[in-house]
Amino acid sequence: MVDDSDLGGLDPYNLMAEEATRLEQYFGGLGDNEWDRASRCDGWSIRDVLAHLTSSEEYNRACLDGTVQQLMADWGAKGATDLDSANELGIRAWDGHPTAEVLGTWRDRSTGNLADFRARDGKSVDSSVGEYPARWQAFHLAFELATHADDVYVVVAPGEIADRIGWQAKFGRFALKEAKPEITVEGTGGRNHVCAPDVDVDLTDEEFVQALAARLPDNSTLDPKAAAAISVTP
Repeated sequence: MVDDSDLGGLDPYNLMAEEATRLEQYFGGLGDNEWDRASRCDGWSIRDVLAHLTSSEEYNRACLDGTVQQLMADWGAKGATDLDSANELGIRAWDGHPTAEVLGTWRDRSTGNLADFRARDGKSVDSSVGEYPARWQAFHLAFELATHADDVYVVVAPGEIADRIGWQAKFGRFALKEAKPEITVEGTGGRNHVCAPDVDVDLTDEEFVQALAARLPDNSTLDPKAAAAISVTP
């Protein structure tokens, strides 16, 4: 069992709700000429990120309904061969639909799925790796929402930045232990000491979170080998 002590005291469903609210308010305030702006996701516009979020809620629903394998088979039948191609299919499925429709669909799906994940707390859901704790899955989803909020340049209130980076770093320590058990990571005082074969680095919470999400800035001085070791983004 993965050590999840870093997650103590955090409510993943509230974190999901907070990030979804930020995104909804941001998307709702965009003008027609802003949707084509490039996001931080290579090759994706801001509208593409919205379409991705909308399509991703189909996977979240499948986790709740126990139909993940069927969903993955459906993606394969449509030509998906890996996560990147599945994501692209999901985005392109919304081409030609009014942006307001895409936003409304994402809002409805995310709200319903969040409520059902919260109701499943303490139990498990389906996933691509089989039965998985609903609470842990909700943390993964909260982190994904936060990452994509940053991808589309959502502005976070100054008074919320420190707490937001703090919970992401706590989740990141859990996620790194889960995905790469050969790595050790310890966090204290806003810093994270990461050790792996040929890797021994000490990072601020902010840089640690950026590395986890594979979103390090171009001017980062982190060694590429260390960056690859820390990333938990496929």
